[in-house]
Amino acid sequence: MYETLLNENELEFLNSYNALSEEAQCLFIRFSNRSKSFFRVNSLSYSEITDIPAALNELHDAQFIQQLCELHEDRFDEVMHLFTKPEHLEFTKILQPEIMPSKSIKKQDLIRWLLYEYDFKIICEIILETEPVVKVAYEAEVMMMKFLFFGNRYADMTEFVVRDLGHVRFQSFDQEHLSVQFETRKDVDDTLMISLMKETFDILKNELPPEEIFDWFMNWQVGVSGNLSPKSVPSYHLFVLRVGAWLERKKMLSQALTAYQLTNDAPSRERRVRLLYNLGEIEEALALCEEIAENPQNADERYFSHDFHERIVNKKKRAVKRTTQALKDASSIDIPISNRFRVERGAIEYYQDLGAEAVFSENEPWRAVFGLLFWDIIYDTNVKAIHNPLQRVPSDFFLPDFYYKRSEQLLARMKDADTKEVISEIVEKTFHEKFGTTNVLVSWYPGMLEIVLKLVALLTPEQIHAVLLEMAQNLRENTRGFPDLLVWDETEYSFIEIKSPTDHLSSRQLHWLHFFANIDIKSRIVRVKWIKEEI
Repeated sequence: MYETLLNENELEFLNSYNALSEEAQCLFIRFSNRSKSFFRVNSLSYSEITDIPAALNELHDAQFIQQLCELHEDRFDEVMHLFTKPEHLEFTKILQPEIMPSKSIKKQDLIRWLLYEYDFKIICEIILETEPVVKVAYEAEVMMMKFLFFGNRYADMTEFVVRDLGHVRFQSFDQEHLSVQFETRKDVDDTLMISLMKETFDILKNELPPEEIFDWFMNWQVGVSGNLSPKSVPSYHLFVLRVGAWLERKKMLSQALTAYQLTNDAPSRERRVRLLYNLGEIEEALALCEEIAENPQNADERYFSHDFHERIVNKKKRAVKRTTQALKDASSIDIPISNRFRVERGAIEYYQDLGAEAVFSENEPWRAVFGLLFWDIIYDTNVKAIHNPLQRVPSDFFLPDFYYKRSEQLLARMKDADTKEVISEIVEKTFHEKFGTTNVLVSWYPGMLEIVLKLVALLTPEQIHAVLLEMAQNLRENTRGFPDLLVWDETEYSFIEIKSPTDHLSSRQLHWLHFFANIDIKSRIVRVKWIKEEI
């Protein structure tokens, strides 16, 4: 699929790999699946490889592995961590028995001492006299193959093992209809570069002062800003948000503000308002609040812009937030304090004692309705968001593209599913056909189908369509925040958000309560008051 995007070295690697025997290929894959690059030969034991020495010789002759040597000095720490502290003490004893460090010395300190006292070449010779050590080659090429296949840096070939052992059942795709995730080499290089920069940042933030990391990040982003491929921009914005949040935690407010200004993706604008306010830039904070209020990206931004604007204008240090006010206005029920660690279960028992039916609902039934009703649309290969047979979610699932690319199909499905009976029929049919198949929205737990069908039975098709459409337009945000419980009897029902005395109401939860009210879905907040049980 990506042959036209591969460079000369990558094509040469693939040709050389294909020329290896199957056992040599298997051993190289074993090496490539590990997080480390150096291996102790005497420790290798793989039952599917009948002749490991022969496979090693073949890999060495074909330059797929290298013997440890002085050229690997820049990877000294990796090499030394292959061995235990007692083994390092033995190396020291061989090198200079009259100067032995204390046995209580920490392993890392012993490694540093060895490197300080001896040339790496000498240490290599001592190690190799003990046992062979090899380094896997073609690291960059293997990384590129994995990245092209999975489209990210976190998945690896253990996904195949998980599938083949039957631990996960993946959606079946016609591999002829799989599409490329990257159209150009620049798409590949830019997206991979940002992934690697995130990994570098995670290392540096534990090693360098925050001021140096800020300079490193800003120097890097100046070089790439405005020159990234559109494919890589979402990853860039996520990286910016990560750096900004870290700078905030380090109390570097001005620097965090500078970082957040590189993106408008949530929650960057909210964080900028707070930072501007704390830095005394009140007018700028107010202007940004008004900008957010005109075009909020999610529920957090919507309620934050109103609450914080009111706080600034009225100069209230403790202005009551809309979420807090909604919680104060809620009714309450008395629950035995023995339920303090299982609040929702205690509430279910409370309503059941009143003669009602009650189940824990929250997000999963809504997600399941969406996943089951639109299963084929979510995983439609014609949308060109499915790139490998082990893909759990479409690559555009959490992007605005998800709805834009599928809006006609989604609206057509809702038009066809215009009665409770049709919705239930599609949901139940898909449930039985796909049972156990991985779907990011569907959890296969006992009783799930019954709860989903009850939800469908209680609501009108128009109400269900409205909720699903709201979800589809922002799956990252709008697949969460639904009320905790579904309670019903022969005459009425309600979705109930249960709050303990120490719990808070989130903006996303308030959003769904307001949304439900607008389309006449019965829902409310109920506060729990603890009571002591009679002895």
